[in-house]
Amino acid sequence: MHTITDTTHLSESIVRTVVEAPEIARKRRAGQFVILMIDDHGERIPLTIVDSDATAGTITLIYQVVGRSTADLAELRVGDVIEHILGPLGHPTEVEDIGSAVCVGGGVGIGVLYPITAALKAHGTEVTAILGARNQDLLILEEETRKVADDLIVTTDDGSYGRHGFVTDALNELIASGRPIDRVYAIGPVPMMRAVAEATRPHGIPTIVSLNPIMVDGTGMCGGCRVSVDGKAKFACVDGPEFDGHLVDFDLMGKRLRAYLPEEHDAMERKGCRAHV
Repeated sequence: MHTITDTTHLSESIVRTVVEAPEIARKRRAGQFVILMIDDHGERIPLTIVDSDATAGTITLIYQVVGRSTADLAELRVGDVIEHILGPLGHPTEVEDIGSAVCVGGGVGIGVLYPITAALKAHGTEVTAILGARNQDLLILEEETRKVADDLIVTTDDGSYGRHGFVTDALNELIASGRPIDRVYAIGPVPMMRAVAEATRPHGIPTIVSLNPIMVDGTGMCGGCRVSVDGKAKFACVDGPEFDGHLVDFDLMGKRLRAYLPEEHDAMERKGCRAHV
């Protein structure tokens, strides 16, 4: 049993939850995730660990309400319990001083990007962060990211805050300026990660993407997160979640992501909610 110690709605559909998980808090590293089940009858939900406090024995999770299970999770309050949390899982981010990195985050993916940005900075890397959202209300972790990055650029699709445009617009400008970029990390919606990978490809800039949006079971047994990387079958949960963005077959991944939309829509209709998809 894991008790929730804090929960905050960062936007209409994005929630930050702090929950007791002492062993995971001590062991977790940037890029790793957990699998949780609200109760014995609940769905397995994979969520990246955004932060942890080893002293308090807590981990921080940020997620978007996109279906029935995350909607149920968002209804829990301080003092409620999550019955099962397994982790830390997945290969941690390979963190080292790589010179100069650009960390690009979109939407709820900013939460996944944050611990990687902090870890890179702690290892001596010069980090520029680019954060994007559809509008100002959906932007998260701006101040937290500002504290762990050397430079921060904020974009919104509608121009309601920061720079008007997409994260790739800001990235392309950085590349065109001639600023040294040794590696790019991109985490967010699949179309965004694909666009970032295509922007860096002509320049030969190594680009890492996190394929956590496709994960389901977290063990590799269900096969739902199977992706093609350099023509080889990989499982995002056990082989990743991070991969070379220039080698990922994003077309195939997009089809897999859409496979269960009708079922998810039906589940949300039964709950009386509208899914954010």
